[in-house]
Parts: sequence; C-alpha cells; structure tokens
Amino acid sequence: MQTNRTIPNNKPDIIIRDNEKRTCTLIDVLISGERNVSQKEAEKILKYKDLRTEIQRMWNVKTKVIPVILGATGTISTSFRKYVSNIPGNHEVKELQKTAILGTAHLLREVLTQRCNGVNAGTSDMSTMNSNTRIAVTRCSLGTWLVSGT
Repeated sequence: MQTNRTIPNNKPDIIIRDNEKRTCTLIDVLISGERNVSQKEAEKILKYKDLRTEIQRMWNVKTKVIPVILGATGTISTSFRKYVSNIPGNHEVKELQKTAILGTAHLLREVLTQRCNGVNAGTSDMSTMNSNTRIAVTRCSLGTWLVSGT
C-alpha cells in the first residue's frame, strides 16, 4: 500500500474501503501454532498501528485492524468471534476452522508424500516448500473465503 511516508508494515492481506461509511478495514490472516494464537493477534494489531494511523490521516476515514488468527487445528482465541463479526459478510467460525484444518491436512499430505518419494526432510528445499505451501494455503483459502463471504 502506498503512503505519504515510509511505513515498514504496509501490506495487510485484505483492505476493505467503504467510501459511503468513510471506513477502512485492514485484515491480516494467519494460521499459527496452537499455543500462541492470542499473542499473534496482539502482534498483528501492533504491527499495523502505524499504517492504520497513516490511512486515517491520508483518506480521512475511520480505520480498524482485524487479525484473523487460527491455530493449525482450528484453535481460536476468546476474542476471535468479535473480530470476525466486524468483517462485512456472513462468516461462520466453524467454516473458518474447517478451512484451517483442511489446509493443515493438505500441507501434511504434501510433506508426507515428499518424504515417501525420497526427499530428505532436513534439506533447505523441504523447509522452503513447507513455508511456501503454508503461506499459500493460508492466504488463498481463508483470504478468498473472507472476501467472498460464502
């Protein structure tokens, strides 16, 4: 996102701007480890604090940051439902959790297939593949689901 001044964290996953209501919503999606879901929510809010302030100043709109953080097996924080209810559209938490679990299953299936086909799990290629697959599953599956509202 282009801003008048340099902001290090200026790439949220989804930006929703409503000109009629004069609001802007920054959504960042993450599939996290099970133990740190609440911690990651707080980090995402702090990460986009400067961008939020800059957008409010540049566009003269009320801006909010919504972290959508799920554990790899569907774990959510106590405030997750509150955050998701602020996203335009009809979103069911069960469906988001199902998407996260299916993404994790897809990743595990791919990793196990690679191991069975003779790829050494200790190589840097394997770790790069895991990281890229996890990012793709997270952003594409959940990002598309949130934007479509279906």
